[in-house]
Amino acid sequence: MAETEEPKMKARPIVRLGIFLISHSIFFSVICFSAGVLALLLLPMFSMNTYISENALMPGSANTMLSGQEVSDSNNLVKDLKSLNLQPGSTVFGNQKIIAQYILNLGAEVNYHRFHPQFSQFHPVHFFSSPDPGIIRDNVSCMTQGINTVGIIRAPQADGKEAIVLVTPYNPVKTSLHETLSLGIAYSVFSLLAQVTWLAKDIVWLIADSRYGEYAAVSAWLRDYHTPAFGRSIMIDTDACPETNVLYEFEANHMTEKVSLGDFKRAGTMAAALVIKVSNRSEYFEDSLSVYAEASNGQMPNLDLINIVNYLAVYRQGFRIKIEKFLPLLDCKWLKVLGEVFDSIGKFIRSVNPEWKFGMPASDYVDGTATLASSLYYQAVGIPTGSHGAFRDFQIDAITVEMSPKFPSGVNVGHDEFILRGGRLIEGVVRSVNNLLEKFHQSFFLYLMVSTSKFVSVGIYMIAFALLVAPLPAVAASLYSYANNLNLTMEKVEPAASANSDDELIVSLRSWKWVNAAKRVFVVHVWGAVVSLLPYFICQIPGYSPTTRSIIWALLSLLTLLILSVVLCSPLSSTKSSEQQIQEWAFLKAMTTSAAFIGLCLMSVINFATAELGAFLVVSMCLLVHPLKLDLVPGSFKALSRAACNLVLGFIAFPPVTFFLFKAASQGLDDLHSGDFWNWMETLWAWNSATFLYLGMVHLPCWVLCTEILLHSC
Repeated sequence: MAETEEPKMKARPIVRLGIFLISHSIFFSVICFSAGVLALLLLPMFSMNTYISENALMPGSANTMLSGQEVSDSNNLVKDLKSLNLQPGSTVFGNQKIIAQYILNLGAEVNYHRFHPQFSQFHPVHFFSSPDPGIIRDNVSCMTQGINTVGIIRAPQADGKEAIVLVTPYNPVKTSLHETLSLGIAYSVFSLLAQVTWLAKDIVWLIADSRYGEYAAVSAWLRDYHTPAFGRSIMIDTDACPETNVLYEFEANHMTEKVSLGDFKRAGTMAAALVIKVSNRSEYFEDSLSVYAEASNGQMPNLDLINIVNYLAVYRQGFRIKIEKFLPLLDCKWLKVLGEVFDSIGKFIRSVNPEWKFGMPASDYVDGTATLASSLYYQAVGIPTGSHGAFRDFQIDAITVEMSPKFPSGVNVGHDEFILRGGRLIEGVVRSVNNLLEKFHQSFFLYLMVSTSKFVSVGIYMIAFALLVAPLPAVAASLYSYANNLNLTMEKVEPAASANSDDELIVSLRSWKWVNAAKRVFVVHVWGAVVSLLPYFICQIPGYSPTTRSIIWALLSLLTLLILSVVLCSPLSSTKSSEQQIQEWAFLKAMTTSAAFIGLCLMSVINFATAELGAFLVVSMCLLVHPLKLDLVPGSFKALSRAACNLVLGFIAFPPVTFFLFKAASQGLDDLHSGDFWNWMETLWAWNSATFLYLGMVHLPCWVLCTEILLHSC
């Protein structure tokens, strides 16, 4: 009786799926990348209507209490500030004295906060943290200090554990009408809240000294608010700074005991913050309002806070809500054609089944795409769009509300009505936040705005990113298997042995011939980290223009790459056989693709918008890159097309070229200057933007490795 052979164990379904994707990586890559691009274009059509998730907010449930009396008091404050600024020889601290007097007349507490501006300077150690405030104070004089005025209303029937913050940036040196109007709106609300009995949270009014930037003033106050200095008080030398005698005299006349500028008064934990601004741009038909929410590195406040402002502004106070758009897309012809195509498809689908809601008018699609592109861009840049970003650094929900009046800035007609409507809007927002029993948590923190009433949540737009990067691991595994199988003899590729192809693929994964390529990829990424640190040393050299510094940066980067390649990497040998050279670039592309996949996934955790935009160029380069020598020798249309695409991508994906092309498309060729790229990068590292790290440690190394593959001498 013949012995029966033991049945061969089948691979698990997940293993068979992986083998299938590896063996069909080209088809899988084309499908996924195309689906990812299509998913991004379809995002405006899958947007949802905004809604208020937290029922306790109840916006507009109570009638407004702000009346003409509070508006009259705020007008008196505006007039006093104007008259003081018109007087010759008026001191900077006179404005703070007037504002503090008005706050005291309401029975509220008042104190001053002295701060020194932080000068933006790149430092690798403090990239994700603020510099030491003590070091900054030692290097500046009293003439460069700022004075914030802070008023606090204690909730009459609360324990003082929570607070709502109102912020009005104000420059006491160069005062404009729109800044005094913002003070008037805030004071009208503050004077009302000082009288009501329904407050459950303390109210803090921060008049931020914006001489050195409104963000710097708010950030300094928040930093001292959350990091108290025990055992020491910051006293000002009145002999060295005689202007501060005004504040000391004011405190001595109105306080039971002398209080220094270092006696920092605090309220409870901040539930939310509103930055109130009045734009110097006048509207001719109706009062309008803009909401700015983007903070550093794509951080966003809870969507409920924006929804409250939108609801009260539109349905209660009659403001016209404006939202930022990427203007070049509004006139884009191909986008209009695409919107018409989607509109036609939507009409056909609704004709088949009216319950299937797909499609939108072409004009709404173009407008929504422009708004979504603007939201995605501001999140990707990583720079706050206002002083509200300082609150998000402390995980406090905050937005900037910028109102634009319909009257010109030099006309006094309509001020009372504008202050009344703006004050009632702020009062309604304060009432809603006052109703909260806990922090904002019900609604979304990760979203993209499509319009004032529509948004795309993270559960939708992350699908596009997942589809874009999904081909990278499959292509890397396919190239790795291809490079290992090059060592097999031609006999093993005969049809008789084709049944064992799965076994050969699994066995080839145990090879260690990829180490040299992995070492090269690692060295290039180390070089990317060095390139990211070079600006710190270049900034130490004074007297150079941005163009000169850009040239120095480029030369030092090339020199560093050459040194690291010679010292740490084995040089590419031209004496190897053609099979060995093909194996070499295949391993290099596999390792490059793997590193790009890891870098994009890590970046998506830090700043999702940056990873989303960066995936376009990085994934395209990694999928298409192929040695030019192998494409030019056959001379076929497919090979020449791929070579042309690689050359175009290699040119466009170089970070300085990408920057200048984007700026030319958005602002025109007249505003281009050779030092703009350095200035932009300097802005990124000054604001601790993670986009700077992405460009230096993910995008640039990937571009260098893809360029090396293109120029490979195989």
